[in-house]
Amino acid sequence: MLHKTKQMELRPWRKQDAQALAVIANNRNIWNNVRDRLPNPYTVMDALEWIGHIGQQKPIQNFAILVNGIVVGNIGAVLYDDVYKKTVEIGYFVGESHWGKGIATKAVALFLAYVEQQFNPIRIYAGVFDHNKASMEVLRKNGFHLESVKRKAVIKNGQVLDEQVWVRLVNITTAIKS
Repeated sequence: MLHKTKQMELRPWRKQDAQALAVIANNRNIWNNVRDRLPNPYTVMDALEWIGHIGQQKPIQNFAILVNGIVVGNIGAVLYDDVYKKTVEIGYFVGESHWGKGIATKAVALFLAYVEQQFNPIRIYAGVFDHNKASMEVLRKNGFHLESVKRKAVIKNGQVLDEQVWVRLVNITTAIKS
């Protein structure tokens, strides 16, 4: 069991979540804000393959976001190595019918507690397409700051976009010792 509040829980994905994930992820408005590796359209088979793939992660890096027991989104981390071994990238999405309710903000807060405890990073960051103001606000509310703007770094839907890099630095002294 991961961290949870009265209404929200982050837990590992299960095969029985595939239908709910497919319904959420098969949305062009979500796809417009994530990397192209998320298929569009997104099918139940895509969901089952992905759940099977991330089920092999040790420790777990991707979780279902549940509100009142209902799957509403995904949150996950990418771990880096070599000289970036204390860097973690996070990403998340919430079903469009749940936008504007503070769910992503709360999910990121819960996930950050897990990431900091499990991976002991120095640096946690998220790349956000320049048009995704809501995601930037989620990060700001969770103690991230705008570190840089990568000009003309992303091609999405045939358009060249800027990507904003939002960063949260964690206790460097503690992280280096481990």
